[in-house]
Amino acid sequence: MDVLRTELPGIGVRFEMETKRGVRLSIVAHREGRRDFVVYDPDDPDSTLECIVLDSDEASSIGELLGGARIIEKINSLHKEIDNLVSRKLTVDAASPYAGRTLGDTKARTRTGASVVAIIHGDQVTTQPTPATSLNVGDKLVTIGTSESVDAVDRILRGEI
Repeated sequence: MDVLRTELPGIGVRFEMETKRGVRLSIVAHREGRRDFVVYDPDDPDSTLECIVLDSDEASSIGELLGGARIIEKINSLHKEIDNLVSRKLTVDAASPYAGRTLGDTKARTRTGASVVAIIHGDQVTTQPTPATSLNVGDKLVTIGTSESVDAVDRILRGEI
């Protein structure tokens, strides 16, 4: 999909695109963090049908949800290309020694070779979590690696290794 980027002096940046179904839309990223999601009238390209204004927190949440879905989609496509690659959602339960601690405390990647590519906390998705990302009871860690390495991350979360 082609995205046209236009600088808006004093305002921010507009990103404009057309979907495969012919819907033209844009996102105006204001300097202060606000985002305007605009859907244009197909019969009059200079008129809008809808403008949804999102504050920076709302825009961030939607971005994380969409970004997380895209990462999962890409991981699933990799499964077809690499025979021994798996991805699983691992849960941090109340008995985990890492509940209330950070992802870095698990040293999961160093110890197993598997990668945690996203963390799902309720309806929030954190893509590309850092070692400082907190782990909470009920969080789901989207983990990718070999079957053995993902199993090892699960055992780490349960405090078995």
